Parts: sequence; structure tokens; C-alpha cells
Amino acid sequence: MSKAFEIEPAFWNLFPDTTIGIATLHNFDNHGEFPQAVLDDANQQAQQLVPETPIAQNGVVADWREAYRKFKTKKGARSSIENLLKRAQQGKPVSSINPLVDLYNVISLRHALPCGGENIDAMVGDIKLTVADGGEPFHPLGEDDEEPALPGEVVYKDDAGIICRCWNWRDGERTMLTEDTTNAFLCLECVNPERKDVLEAALADLKELTKTYLNADAETSILTIDQPRVAIN
Repeated sequence: MSKAFEIEPAFWNLFPDTTIGIATLHNFDNHGEFPQAVLDDANQQAQQLVPETPIAQNGVVADWREAYRKFKTKKGARSSIENLLKRAQQGKPVSSINPLVDLYNVISLRHALPCGGENIDAMVGDIKLTVADGGEPFHPLGEDDEEPALPGEVVYKDDAGIICRCWNWRDGERTMLTEDTTNAFLCLECVNPERKDVLEAALADLKELTKTYLNADAETSILTIDQPRVAIN
């Protein structure tokens, strides 16, 4: 059965100028090792993107701090790109997980954009970026207990529940990317319309890296308020 990614009106009511870049990868091999040198280089590049201390004084991070003030969040939630850039700034680089996760972390670090990924084969129905009603089921990656979504929280979900909370702050267990994943959905988030060219460059970079390191051809799209839906397989 075909699947799609759709951004719902409730999201656009909060963030009408957002652009979302997506890539779908099919029939790739996620075993093996991603070159540590590529990760190291991306961490070095990221340090140049956040010269100011504290981290919130940097423009990229400030954009996301402001975005997170517009909806209900769990205490302490921060954009995934803030967490990555903070680690780079502090000389605590992100370590290897598996080739595809390493690859999208490289994209995040190089371009200062939040990036996440999900296993398409584990999704139930379409995936949607929307605003939670509250109480939708969510099993956080690496945790034993459920943590249901908050009312008004920006989430990714499918027909079985939440797959990622607070934009892509917290991934769920059910659709996580593992070494056995062969079909994946990747998403890059750009909340500042002045950085749309950065998003476009990041998608091009992503296509090249997936071909080089996974022998996969990525199909990419950019979604906006005027183009809120795309097929993902």
C-alpha cells in the first residue's frame, strides 16, 4: 500500500513560512560502518556555525528557541540541532550509531538544520506533521514507559500514534532506524524562510552522501504551505 507524508493545517497555523525537505530511500544496505573521518569533519564545521557563547546567542539556535515558544513542550525540550551544535561547540562530538543515522547527523552538522529519519516499513498508514490533541501514545527510544503527547505539541505521527515529539526532538522506538532498515524517510526542518537556500543545499548534499555511502538513490521534495503532501513510496 502506498504511503504519503502530509503537513496538516494545524501545523501551518503556527508556522506558515516553514519549509520541510524530505528524502525517501529504498532498498539500501545499512550495515557496515560510516567513515569516522566524515563525522569528525562535520563536527569541526559545526563549531564554526556557533561561535557565540551561550549557545542561544547564535542565530540558528535563536530561531529554534523562538519556534519552541509557540507550542506546548515537555520541560527542557530543545531542537535536535541545538543539541548537536552544543555538543560540537563544547568539543563533545556526536559518535557513530549506524550508517544512515551517521549520514543524517553529518547533514545536520554541516548545514545547521534539524534532520531525522524513520523506518518506512514500520509506519502504519501515512505520516503527518501536525499538532497533537494530547494523549496520543508514544514510546520514546530507549525508555520503558510510554510518554503520551501533550495537547498542542508539534509532532510527527502515523495511524498508530506519535513517532517523534516536539518537531524531531525525541524519536520513538517503533519506527527507529536500525542496521536492518532498508526503506527510510528522512526529514529536514527549516523554520526560517531566509534559510531556504540552505535547505536546498542540504538536500543535494544528502542525495550525494546516500549514493556514496549507502548505494541508494534518494528521492527528494520540499514541502510548503502551498504544497503540503507528497508520496513517500
